[in-house]
Amino acid sequence: MLKQIRLRYRVLAKRGGRVLYTGGFGGPRYGTIKSARNGYLRILLDDDKWAGSYHPTWELTYL
Repeated sequence: MLKQIRLRYRVLAKRGGRVLYTGGFGGPRYGTIKSARNGYLRILLDDDKWAGSYHPTWELTYL
C-alpha cells in the first residue's frame, strides 16, 4: 500500500519515515509513519499512544 501511495501522490512515504504534521490544534507535531490503510497513512505522532489516519498530501511535510 505504501508503494501505491508513493506513486499516486508522489510523496516520500515509507515505513519508519518521519513527518511534520501541521493540520491540528496546538501547533505542528512530529510523527513516524507506521503503515498504510485504505489510501491513508497510519502515523504515530510523538507523545501519542495510538497511530491515526492521515491523508498523504494534507498538512504533512516529509522529513
